[in-house]
Amino acid sequence: MTRRRLVLGLILTAGALGAAVAQQPPLGKIEKMADGLYRIPGQGGATAVYVAGNGVVLVDTKLANNGQGILDQVRTVTDKPITMIINTHTHGDHTGSNMFFPANVEIVTHESTKANMEKMPVYQEAANKHGMPDRTFKDRLTVLGGNDAIDLYYFGPAHTNGDAFVVFRNRRVLHTGDVFANTAQPFIDVSNGGSGLTYGETIGKAAAAIKNVDTVITGHTDVKKWQDFVDFGEFNRLFLEHARASLKMGRTPEQAMATLQLPEKFKGYTLTGGRGGPGGNFNVIYEELKRGGTR
Repeated sequence: MTRRRLVLGLILTAGALGAAVAQQPPLGKIEKMADGLYRIPGQGGATAVYVAGNGVVLVDTKLANNGQGILDQVRTVTDKPITMIINTHTHGDHTGSNMFFPANVEIVTHESTKANMEKMPVYQEAANKHGMPDRTFKDRLTVLGGNDAIDLYYFGPAHTNGDAFVVFRNRRVLHTGDVFANTAQPFIDVSNGGSGLTYGETIGKAAAAIKNVDTVITGHTDVKKWQDFVDFGEFNRLFLEHARASLKMGRTPEQAMATLQLPEKFKGYTLTGGRGGPGGNFNVIYEELKRGGTR
C-alpha cells in the first residue's frame, strides 16, 4: 500500500472520529452496576462512579464541559466528595473534564498516559495543569484498600501505549476504557503508541491475569460480560493473523477486509466504516508489519 493511501485512510479515520465526537449522545442518567458502583454514559467515554468509604472515585471524565453534569449525577446517589479520578488513557473524551474538579482531587494514570497528556494543548495551559495526573504506575497499582480496593493494571500497547485496566476488586467489575470500546474494530491510535500487533496479545494477558470479574464497563457501549472481553481479544488476534497472511499473499488492505472470515460468534461485530476506510485496521497493521513488526 502506498504512503498516500495510508494517509488518506488516517484522514478518513480522523474525520469519522471528529464526526463521532460531534454526534456524542447527551449525558445519560447514572446507572447502578453493583453496591456503591455506578456508570454514567454519554458525552464521551463511560464514567464509573465508585462510592468508597472516604469519598468518590471517578474513572474517566468525558469530554470537556461535563464536570458539572457528572457531579450532578453523582449527587443523586451520594453527598461524599470526589477524592480521586482515574483516567484509563489520554483521549479528550475520557480526560476532558478533569480540570473541573478541585486541585485536591488526586488524578491517577499509567505513566505513558501522563506523557501523552503532556502533549495535549489543553493541558499545556497553566490554568488546566491541575487536571494532569498526580500519581502514575508502571505495571500494577492498588489504590484505596480493604473492601474499597481498586486494582490498576497495564499489560502493553493496544488502543494507546498507556491503557489502564481498572478492577473494582470486591465488586467483580472491570472498566476497560477504550481497549474494549465496543464490539467493532478498535481505534488503534498510533500517534499515542497504540499497536495492532499487540492489541489482541494485551487483552489476552489481561484476561489471564485478572481474576473474579463478571461485569465489564466498556469505553463507550453497553455493559458487557467477562466472556465478551475475552472474545474481543480473540477477535483482534484473528484480525492480526489474517493481516499477516494477506500481506504475504500481496493483498491490499481492502482485499484483506473483503476476505476476512471470522467465527460465528463475531457475526454481530461492526467491521465497516470509521476505521481507515474500506481497508479498516488492516491499513494500520500493514504499516506496522512493513516497519518490521515481529509480534
